[in-house]
Parts: sequence; structure tokens; C-alpha cells
Amino acid sequence: MDPSLDLAASIVERARRTSRLPVTATFFDPASFTASHVVHDPGTLRAAIIDPVLDLDPASGYIATHSADEIAAYVVANGLTVDWLLETHVHADHLSAALHLRGQLGGQLGIGREITAVQKTFGEVGDTGAASRPDRAAFDRLFDDGDSFRIGEVEVAVLHLPGHTPADVAYVVGDCVFCGDTIFMPDYGTARADFPGGDARQLFRSIRRLLELPEDTRLLLCHDYRSPGRDDFVWETTVGEQRRSNVHVSDTVEEEDFVAMREARDRTLPMPRLMHPAIRVNMHGGRLPPADASGRHYLIIEER
Repeated sequence: MDPSLDLAASIVERARRTSRLPVTATFFDPASFTASHVVHDPGTLRAAIIDPVLDLDPASGYIATHSADEIAAYVVANGLTVDWLLETHVHADHLSAALHLRGQLGGQLGIGREITAVQKTFGEVGDTGAASRPDRAAFDRLFDDGDSFRIGEVEVAVLHLPGHTPADVAYVVGDCVFCGDTIFMPDYGTARADFPGGDARQLFRSIRRLLELPEDTRLLLCHDYRSPGRDDFVWETTVGEQRRSNVHVSDTVEEEDFVAMREARDRTLPMPRLMHPAIRVNMHGGRLPPADASGRHYLIIEER
């Protein structure tokens, strides 16, 4: 028996039965292939922003807010009130715009409780500056598996889905699930599991747990990289589509085969170019290192 999954499935079913379905909008950042989402209750116009992106040019080191400003403009144009800024995990490929958007729109920052494991790992291996020290107060809410809250009158449940990182969670919002990097489009497969604290076997079990939700549950993803032969970026699928046709983890794939495939594949992948600065910023909710006397912030890039 899985009480957290039972709660999530009941939220999906109640949302459909009562027609209290959330409205979603997606903003795609082609530089990091990231899909950020806004979800709101159409009755109360209360909203959450999920996985927002700051624009960072690694060559120049300049940060801009064009992607986040597009989200803010959508929120204002639709008269939404932001209650939550939610991260599905500590991203390694972009800087979070959560703090920037909170300054403009308000709302509480939330992430899975296992963020503390990520903070501990990178606080120990990083530099001794403030940006690398563990910071339990960086977020307003640390979610446990099975936690629930509301966006307006729309019910939300949290599922802890470790494997890609220790802190990955999915947010079940009405009839849809924002599942971060746990799974990709069926023709692309699954996320890597070789980051510190990642585990391919855990990832398989987390995905199988996620795919126990009703088959027509909407899954909104955090990334799309366009598989060969597909021209368009896509970030929405369903539980049923994943179970039938995900090239890595459909219903026909056994755990041992997945683990062998995932570990072999991960050994061939380069580290994300922004991994170290992104994690050190994102594990603090998007807070940059302290500025120097000239007002500039400096991020650490590690070479191996």
C-alpha cells in the first residue's frame, strides 16, 4: 500500500469528477531546453510557477531575465496571484529565476526536503564561500512525500521521486503532474542518474511508481531535447503513453535491463556545462553569491 500515491490518484480523480481542473501555460527556454510552467485555479486565479529559468550567457557571464519576465507578463495579463514558486529538483543546467519572480510577484519557494542532502554534498566539495555552505532556510517550504496543499481550490500532492537526484519531487496538481526530470517524452526516454546522489535503480522504481497513476493523467515535463526525426519541442504526455511506448521504461522493460542501459548510457554523457554554478545557486533557491564592491556576482566554473 502506498498512501502518498493513493492520495495523488484520488486528487486526479476528484479534479475530473468535480471539473476543478487547473489551467496550464508553458514557457520554453531553448538555450537550456527547459519547460517552465504556470498553473492556476480558474476559479480563484491563484497560481504557482514551476521551474522558472534565468538567462545566463556562459561566454560573457551576463545574466538576463527575459524568460522570467515573459512569465511575469503572463501572470499580470491574466490577473493571477502567485502563491507558490516550486522547484522539482536542484537543476544542473540553468539558474533558477524563483527569487527574481518572488521579488516581482510574491509567493513562497518550495522544493523537496531532500534538498538538504544536495546542500550537504555540494557544501562539502565546493569552495568555502557563502554560496557553497548548506542553507536550510533558502526555501519557505520543504516538502515530504505525501504532503498536500492547495493552489486556490485545486488540490496538490507531492511525490518524492529520487533517482535523477535525491531531491526530485513531482507536484500532482488536479489532473496533471509536473514531474521535473524524472521522465522525458516517450521517444526520448529518461533522465540521467549519475549526478552525486543519483541512482539508476531508484530512478526506475520512482518512474514505475509515477506510472501507477491513472493512464489519462497529464504529465508536464521539465525538458525536451527532440529525439531524432521529430521537429517540434514537446513537453506534455500522459501516463498511458509512457507506459505503452517510452523507449527506456515502458511496461515491457524490466528493472535490471533499465539499470544496465541507464548506467552504460550515463558513462557516455558529458557533464552539463553549467552544472557547478547552477547547483550552487539553485540549492539556495536561486540566490547568487554575494556581490563584490563593484556590485558584480561571480560564479565558480570547475574544470576537470
